[in-house]
Amino acid sequence: MIYFLTSSTCMPDSPALNPVNGFVEELQKALPKLCRALFICADPDQPSLTYGFAEDMRDSFAEIGVSFTDVTVLERANQDQCAELVAGAGFIALAGGHVPTQNAFFRDISLRECLRNWGGVLMGVSAGSMNSADLVYAQPEEPGEAIDPDYQRWLTGLGLTKHNTIPHYNQDKDWLLDGLRLYEDITYADSIGHRFWVLVDGSYILGRDGREELRGEAYLIENGSIRQISREGEVIPI
Repeated sequence: MIYFLTSSTCMPDSPALNPVNGFVEELQKALPKLCRALFICADPDQPSLTYGFAEDMRDSFAEIGVSFTDVTVLERANQDQCAELVAGAGFIALAGGHVPTQNAFFRDISLRECLRNWGGVLMGVSAGSMNSADLVYAQPEEPGEAIDPDYQRWLTGLGLTKHNTIPHYNQDKDWLLDGLRLYEDITYADSIGHRFWVLVDGSYILGRDGREELRGEAYLIENGSIRQISREGEVIPI
């Protein structure tokens, strides 16, 4: 399997794929010109956003020379076909959304097991990238989650990577949630004993042949502090 764990795949205010940090070039190298695509919902009971995302991506991938011969959305209605749909896909996209909701669906359909011997190209977007980790950090994001003692911040993920990603740092770094600063008051504290690879839109982790590269601007949060580890255009092994 080759995987791209992204913060966002698109240009600002456009569904066109963002070529920064070699993203489009690497997709073109990894994918055949014709392939079957499977888009897996973040919320299986509200699949309309994923259907819209799938249609946008069909057009955006065609613009870079990759044509989807078939596009299927995996949602609640067809979840019993997960193993068959995964096996038949050459490209899988894990849509963005609410991390715990998506994580629960992935467990319902046994996606971790379905992907175990799959050999295609996978693209995670935002929550989809976060849920690709072995042990997922579900950063609080909805009102009430940061102060809810029962909110589960650590979940079992797909096991594609050991690295915990946090997307959209360029958008969310000054965000307040439940009267707390999302990063300084919540995420820094959660990083004690952990490492979080914090991505801006346009940056991503590329995994192939048992190796991973961090591409683009990114930060590392560990043991209560943050530092920048790469800049746009840079590639570092992780």
